[in-house]
Amino acid sequence: MTEANRYLEPGKTIGIIGGGQLGQMMALSAKEMGYKVIVLDPTPACPTAQVCDDQIVAEYDDQKALQELADRSDVLTYEFENVSQEALKDLKDAYVPQGVRLLEITSNRLAEKAFIRDEAQVPVAKFARVESPADLDQAVTEVGLPGILKTVSGGYDGHGQFDLNTAADVEKLKANWPGGVLILEQKIAFTKEVSVMVTRTKQGQLVTWPISENVHQNHILKTCMIPAAITKDLDSQVHEIAKTIADKLDLRGVLGIELFVDQDSNQVWVNELAPRPHNSGHYTIEACNISQFEGHIRSIVGLPIPEIKLHDRAMMVNLLGDELLKARQAFPDHADWHFHDYGKAAVKPGRKMGHLTVVGQPAIEDLSTYFQTI
Repeated sequence: MTEANRYLEPGKTIGIIGGGQLGQMMALSAKEMGYKVIVLDPTPACPTAQVCDDQIVAEYDDQKALQELADRSDVLTYEFENVSQEALKDLKDAYVPQGVRLLEITSNRLAEKAFIRDEAQVPVAKFARVESPADLDQAVTEVGLPGILKTVSGGYDGHGQFDLNTAADVEKLKANWPGGVLILEQKIAFTKEVSVMVTRTKQGQLVTWPISENVHQNHILKTCMIPAAITKDLDSQVHEIAKTIADKLDLRGVLGIELFVDQDSNQVWVNELAPRPHNSGHYTIEACNISQFEGHIRSIVGLPIPEIKLHDRAMMVNLLGDELLKARQAFPDHADWHFHDYGKAAVKPGRKMGHLTVVGQPAIEDLSTYFQTI
C-alpha cells in the first residue's frame, strides 16, 4: 500500500477520505499546487467538497465507494482517525503513503498509549484498560486519582470522557455505567498544554513546525499562542519526542502531537497523537512559510519540504457555534484578522465553525480584546 520513492507531479489526483475542515484546507493547498482532488464523505456539499473537483457521497466504510475513490486517485489520504482500517487494507492498487498502521495506533487510545510507552519509549501518563465496574476499581488502584475515564475510540472534543476526581465520582459512574471498552488515564499536574506538528519527506527528512501553546474550554481547543512560552530545554524535549515518534512510525503525512509540560519540574508527557494535520496547527497557514496542510500534501506526493520559518508571533482562536456569526459581523473592523469560515450547513453550540488567525503582537492584542468584549 506504500511506495516510498514515488513522486506524483501536479496534475495527478489526490483522494481524501473525510470531508471536514481539515480536508478542506488540505484540498486548498493541493489545488494551489495544481493537483486534482476528490473527497469521499457521506454529507453532500461537505466543507471539503466545496473546494475540490468532485465528491463521492458515501459512508467511510463503504468498500465499493472507497475502491472507486482509489481507482480515480493517484494517492489516498485521510483527515481523521476513524477510517475503516479493514476497508483500506482490502483496497486494490491503492497508494496510501500514511499506511494503515498509523490508524491502528491512533484510533484506539489503549493502542496509542501502549505505543507511546513501550515502542517510542517517551513519557506518558499512567493508564489502564477498563471494561467493567470491577475493572475500574482495580484501575483506580493502579493509576490513582484524579483521573479521566475515556472511551477507547470515537471520542473528540470532550465527548466520551468522564472526570474522576474523588471516590464519590467513581461510585457515581459505576451506578451509571457507560459500557464498552474504556481507558482510565492519570491526570497529570502540568503548567501548560502544547502541541507540535511533524512530518517526514519521502527522503526521510524530518520537518517540525513551531510549538503551539493551547488553552481548552470544556475539553475543546479554544486558543493557540505561537511560539509556546516554554524554556529552551522543554522546547528541545518536545522536538526530540516528535522526532522519536515520527521515526518509530516511519511517518508520512503530518502528525499532530499533543503534550503536557510542567516548567517547574522540567518534564514533558505525550497526551495524544493525531494522524493528520491538527486544529492547533491552523496558524501555520498565515504565520509560516509552509503551512501544515502544504507540508502534508508535499509529504504524501513525494515533494521536499523547506525549513519551516515562523514569520512572527501568532494567535489562533476557534470560532465555536454562533461565535462565527458574530465574527462575520465584526470582520470589517479588524483588518489584521485572517478569517476562516468552514462552510458548515448547521451552526451548533460548541461546534467548530471556523477560526481566526492573527500575526504580530498588535494584532494579537486586538484579537484578545475582541474576545473579552463578546
